[in-house]
Amino acid sequence: MFRDRFDAALQLGERLREFRGHNPLVLAIPRGGVPMGRVLADLLQGELDVVLVKKIPAPGQPECAIGAVDEAGRCHVTPAAERHFGKAYVETAAEAQRALLAERRERYSQVCSNVDPRGRSVIIVDDGSATGSTMEAALAVTRLRRPGLLVAALGVASPAVIRRLESTADRVVCVEISDDFFAVGQFFERFPQVSDEEVLALLVPSGQTE
Repeated sequence: MFRDRFDAALQLGERLREFRGHNPLVLAIPRGGVPMGRVLADLLQGELDVVLVKKIPAPGQPECAIGAVDEAGRCHVTPAAERHFGKAYVETAAEAQRALLAERRERYSQVCSNVDPRGRSVIIVDDGSATGSTMEAALAVTRLRRPGLLVAALGVASPAVIRRLESTADRVVCVEISDDFFAVGQFFERFPQVSDEEVLALLVPSGQTE
């Protein structure tokens, strides 16, 4: 079990130390991935930005993802999920998440410059993934921008999620891979919600002020 996201990021940084000094671009998935992204960017002497994706929740289960939408507007949902929950529900839920992404981009643009990943080693980080949906969407939308190397970095995930991500990323790095997986938070002693205010503060480069 991790003490907190900082502990998870330190352990992840050890597995990614080959990138240190090569100015990797660390793209964090808000909001939980941003504290880890800040630590990784500093450890690896890289640059931090965000990649904006939002999960599409199952009806009545906000923590359970059936898919995700990306900032390009694309909806990443399996045909099986669409059949099970209905096309109308998926489209309505996806549109609501696109609106939230637009609001988030406007808010984060105070400190984010939407860094161009073309030709760079890009590490997309999140604290963990129960289904792989948001990380898969983040990888797919970043791939469109032609990174040189695309890495998925996670604190914790299940073996099934790792297999799913390996078809999208050039490399998948995960500290804890567990079959006994119900929620990301079960692997952290402290797992507080991360606010937008905290995200904005973390996105400011270390040693600078807004």
